[in-house]
Amino acid sequence: MATEVYVGLGSNLGDRAGIIRAATEQVASLGSRAIVSSLYATAPIGPPQPFYVNAVVRMSTIWTPAELLRLLQRIETRFGRCRRERWGPRTLDCDLLVYGRWTMNTPALTLPHPRLRERRFVLEPMAEIDAGLRLPDGTWVLEALAQTLEQEVKPLADAVGTHAGH
Repeated sequence: MATEVYVGLGSNLGDRAGIIRAATEQVASLGSRAIVSSLYATAPIGPPQPFYVNAVVRMSTIWTPAELLRLLQRIETRFGRCRRERWGPRTLDCDLLVYGRWTMNTPALTLPHPRLRERRFVLEPMAEIDAGLRLPDGTWVLEALAQTLEQEVKPLADAVGTHAGH
């Protein structure tokens, strides 16, 4: 049985927008009925580094959370992801944000993503593609987004003067 999932993607090295566009296609191929958000330019969290380009993919998948995480990490590797520094620069980061109504906390994976409600750079694109989404804890995505509006997140077209299509 397929489960609806949300995957966040981010890049702040290389051709950020190009990487995110290509990676969203690969992520979407792991499921069916995929919807991809617009691209957003966001300020980094952590040490000083270039701005990020972020997007979210919503899809239905038959993969278990552990299997999907492994497949997402393979996509990161294909795009040159090296895990050197927590919250450091990266070519690609793929985060499993929400997996249906599942909640879990293991050393390898926490669902929903533990900082989901604190990060406008995932809430904004999630709200764009599903404004009626209710997070596993019962919070509406728009309600969570309203608590993060002080964070800098802009549609990519507004941030760098280019088209932000998918």
